[in-house]
Amino acid sequence: MTVKLTDLEISNALNDLPDWELKDGKLCRVFEFDDFISAFAFMTRVAIRAEKIDHHPEWSNVYKTVTIALTTHDAGGLTAKDLALAEAIKIEFGR
Repeated sequence: MTVKLTDLEISNALNDLPDWELKDGKLCRVFEFDDFISAFAFMTRVAIRAEKIDHHPEWSNVYKTVTIALTTHDAGGLTAKDLALAEAIKIEFGR
């Protein structure tokens, strides 16, 4: 069973994840790209990383904007899996 993070753990993690915020109990971020192809390429790279760690984002893509929300549904909130995926996304985005 995956263990939910405490409020303190989430607060500390947000210090290392610039531009991410907590919304409705989910770790969220909006990414802007130059065009649709760049946004879709980013999503493809993230999808490959997500599959490797077996944790998948809630996300949407509208033209050059990608919106991501992370949560662990079976734990009912944020877990270390969400932080690991956020870190992987940070690497793919370059910040």
